[in-house]
Amino acid sequence: MRDQTINDFLTQLSARVPAPGGGTTAALHTAQAAALVAMVARYSDGPKYAEHHDVIAEVVADADAFRMLSLRLAEKDAFAFTAVTDAYAMPKADSEQKAKRSAAIARALLAACAPPAEVIEVAARVLGLAESLLPIGNRNVITDVAAAAEAVRAAATTARVNIEVNLGGITSDDARQELLVATRGVELICERADKLTAAVRAGLGA
Repeated sequence: MRDQTINDFLTQLSARVPAPGGGTTAALHTAQAAALVAMVARYSDGPKYAEHHDVIAEVVADADAFRMLSLRLAEKDAFAFTAVTDAYAMPKADSEQKAKRSAAIARALLAACAPPAEVIEVAARVLGLAESLLPIGNRNVITDVAAAAEAVRAAATTARVNIEVNLGGITSDDARQELLVATRGVELICERADKLTAAVRAGLGA
């Protein structure tokens, strides 16, 4: 996926195929947010920002790492959802086949929830990097901090709904509860994104 052109990816995304879908786009939103954060940090390096050199260097390294992790999560999500469609396609002619199919679906749905749950965690950490840049970043590109915050919001809310749509088919109560805990962090992410974007806009006089 990472080697596709944007047009090729969007063509595949728009096709009548199981994957990529919403879960993949959630991870790509996080990748874009991380890339924006890294860009702002790189524009905030040099003699003028010497007092913040260590923080900026750490933000660059972390943002680059989260960008690559997000790409891997996008690929994992597409793979996991393909497994879900394969499970639903299993035969169900008799009770034994139906039982095997149901068990396979439950396993596949649980596995499909793992990438978006991790996306929510990564989104929160990328947002933290953006927040650390707000007071020290290059003011000429500070609007990209808000752009990163909005991309994080899209990542988290999209990941949440992609978990919620699968919860009904997961048979383990413990697994369901763990996933619900992961989704509860999304509201806080959105609140933080709101504050960050509002702070950037206030600085612009908006």
